[in-house]
Parts: sequence; structure tokens; C-alpha cells
Amino acid sequence: MKINHLKNQDSGNFFLIAGPCVVEGRDMALEIAEKIKTITDRLAIPYIFKASYRKANRTKLDSFTGIGDELALGILKEVGQTFEVPTVTDIHESEEAALAAQYVDVLQIPAFLCRQTELLVAAAKTGKAVNVKKGQFMHGSGMGFAVEKVKAVKPDADVMLTDRGNSFGYSDIVVDYRNIVEMKAFDVPIVMDCTHSLQQPNQSSGVTGGKPALIETIAKAAIAVGADGIFIETHPNPAVAKSDGANMLALDKLEGLLEKLLRVREAVR
Repeated sequence: MKINHLKNQDSGNFFLIAGPCVVEGRDMALEIAEKIKTITDRLAIPYIFKASYRKANRTKLDSFTGIGDELALGILKEVGQTFEVPTVTDIHESEEAALAAQYVDVLQIPAFLCRQTELLVAAAKTGKAVNVKKGQFMHGSGMGFAVEKVKAVKPDADVMLTDRGNSFGYSDIVVDYRNIVEMKAFDVPIVMDCTHSLQQPNQSSGVTGGKPALIETIAKAAIAVGADGIFIETHPNPAVAKSDGANMLALDKLEGLLEKLLRVREAVR
């Protein structure tokens, strides 16, 4: 991929998209980025820092949505410049694309919005790389149309597709690994979101649940079936995270997990 500052691409390893769910503050973002950058440099893993500058898809009206758009985007830009890593953030409406593109290297389309043509076109027009998350209601084979929409605007665009599981009943998500194989046919990098795919949405408490103990299982299986990248939301203390703490990986567990995934990758090459 032609993403600025994406290092270690000649290592043959999977790439990692990782960071907190949302920008909670400058110090926390820099702490997480520095820790992951140190780990990925040692392991020669290409790394993209991820954090949402604003959360639009929340269960309750009073759920935390962010610290302010320009402040959060500025922190993302600082992270990228300080550690020389590319950064990615979500956009939810077409007019957000041009704004966010001034601060980050990759624009991410949330799963619920993967069919929104105007949003995909707006992201493509910025010239930035685009990561489209597969909708929980979508089969992998249908995501080719999202790729077509981006490349119709910018034929040489870097496009990634990310699986994050499929809705199972009203309050659970399961991963069908056939989707990774289906999406690889579109000749774009395929990513497995190992944390959101373990969410338990629509809880009566109004707070999404999760099964973080299974992150390693999801990640190992994804690498084994050919995922090009791994997406993990991580936090120094998920219990106090302001968004999606129930399914995030504790930051101190990331290095050990990545070492295991590299061994899986080597075994299936």
C-alpha cells in the first residue's frame, strides 16, 4: 500500500491497525501509540494507529462521543507526526471526509455505512486510503461493490476491506471466515477486526458487552485463513475506557498476542 509512513511492508508480515476506540485525550493517545510503535518496530509489523475522533453510533443519548472534533483530529495528527506512523479515523457523513483528510492518512467507513454511496465517493475524492468495514448484515461477496465505488472515483486508490463479524440474533455477533476468502477475490488487503467482532450489542443496560477473552482465537483463525491485516482496539485499562471497553484488549497483552500471530503466519506461508 502507498500509505505515508507505513513501514516494514517488505517484512512479509501481516499489518496491524490498532489504538483506542476513541481519542480520550492527548496523553493517552501518545502513550498507546508509543507502546504499539515500539512493539511493531521490534517485530517488523507494518502499523497504522487507529482512534475515532468522534463516535456517532452510540446506544444512549448521554454516551461519550468525543472531546471535540478539531481537538481530537489535532491529536491524531500529532500522533502521526511524533511517531511517523499513518493514522486512521472513522467518518460518518460525506462532509466529514474533507475535514478528516487534513489530519489522517486513512479514512474508515463504519460497518453500518458500508453501502452509503455518497460517503464512499466523498472519501475517495480526498485521495486518502479508504478502509471499508463490512456490514454486520453483509456477506463478503457483496463488498466488491464498495471497492468499485471508491475505485470509480480514484482507480489507483488504496482500499481495504475489514470484516467485523455478522449479526447473530438480536444481541450477538459471530465470525464466518468464508467472508475473508470471499473478499480476497477483490484483490485488496483484507483485515479482521478482532475486537468489534466480539461485541454483544443491544444490551438492556444500554452499554455494549463483549468477549475479549476470545480476541486471540479470532485473530489466530483470521491469520490462518489468509487475512492480510489485524484490527485491534486496545487501552491501558479497558475497564475505564470511555467507549467499547467491554471488548477491547488490554494494552499489556498486545505484544504477546502479536508474537503468537507471527508464528501462525509463518506456519501457514
